Amino acid sequence: MVRPARRALRWLVPALVVLLIGAAAVAVALRGEPSADPVGGAAHVRVDGDRLVDARSDRTFVPRGVNWSSFEYACSQGWGYSALDTMLGEDPFTAEATAIAAWGANTVRLPLNQDCWLGTRGAPVSDEHDERTPQGYRAEVRRFVDALNRAGLVVVLDLHSRKRLETPEFGNLAMPDPESLAFWTSVATAYRDVPAVMFDAFNEPYSRYDGADRLVFDLTWRCWRDGGCGAPVEDDRTATDGRVTYPVQGMARVVSTIRAAGAEQPVLLGGLDYANDLEHWLEFAPDDDQLVASFHAYDFKECGDRACWDAVLAPLADSVPVLTGELGADDPLGGFVEDYLAWAEDHGIGSLFWVWADHAGDPMSLLAEPPAVPTAWGRLAARLMGGSTGP
Repeated sequence: MVRPARRALRWLVPALVVLLIGAAAVAVALRGEPSADPVGGAAHVRVDGDRLVDARSDRTFVPRGVNWSSFEYACSQGWGYSALDTMLGEDPFTAEATAIAAWGANTVRLPLNQDCWLGTRGAPVSDEHDERTPQGYRAEVRRFVDALNRAGLVVVLDLHSRKRLETPEFGNLAMPDPESLAFWTSVATAYRDVPAVMFDAFNEPYSRYDGADRLVFDLTWRCWRDGGCGAPVEDDRTATDGRVTYPVQGMARVVSTIRAAGAEQPVLLGGLDYANDLEHWLEFAPDDDQLVASFHAYDFKECGDRACWDAVLAPLADSVPVLTGELGADDPLGGFVEDYLAWAEDHGIGSLFWVWADHAGDPMSLLAEPPAVPTAWGRLAARLMGGSTGP
């Protein structure tokens, strides 16, 4: 079942700054002055057998946090590099990072746009007021990553989307393409010396159907790992007949590209069916000792109940770290999320909520507008992470 399209609107993300760290430290951060330790309290994440650990202490690290959305689409739509461009204040990067940390998070996943990073397909899109460049996009990502790390948050950099060829819009391809290797060479080179960063090789691999619901691209586990098959050039928001394809780059090639750039951090690999199918993940995983199985948990997907989690995820988590890269539901308050989190906690599996944004009408938005306060879903997520959304 294909996930319903998520709304991608221009929105103003609130800076919910809750001063839970020392007043002096906040003052330094807001002035933008460098700290003695640029990583702050963020864990230096490594894979150790079936768990993630903080390399500084060898203590188990279980990610909990949120997906921070807009780098994957704002730059394609032409209204900013990200929602940070619309925020008020001298330092929206620090304000946003501090707010997320106050909710109890220790990890933030940043979905990125391949073309905005590389400067391909006319991205990032400029407007009459601002000229946008790939250098500007990369700089804004880096400023936010640094701010998140200073706030004690590990960052997952995720290859999420591409700009549509003919229009200022975005979409998600079925698998990495040849230019994805250039993306990862650049990203891995830029962040190879940042120990509080992990890489998510590709957001959600999937098979593809045409308008008559006929299968035109069947993504197999072998192609997932080795590539070599042909996926439709159209993104998931565009109809396809499957006739025009691009050569898929498998996960083994992506991982080797990251390693060739000198980056040794953990790499997340999502499985088939929009990262919801991990049944044969261990059998086909590339040969690398720093891999994490990424699972996207939604109540409208096939692996959405305890029977599947027990049969597929539990045995996998006995061999490698499993991280719920996205967690949400059509009705986030309906009990699915709490049931899944209780199960995941028993198996040492971390989770990242979808989504830190105030998308109007989206039940999975953690933030509301107006006023700029958490939604009921946001309050629940903060409570489950052990943090606070303020008064």
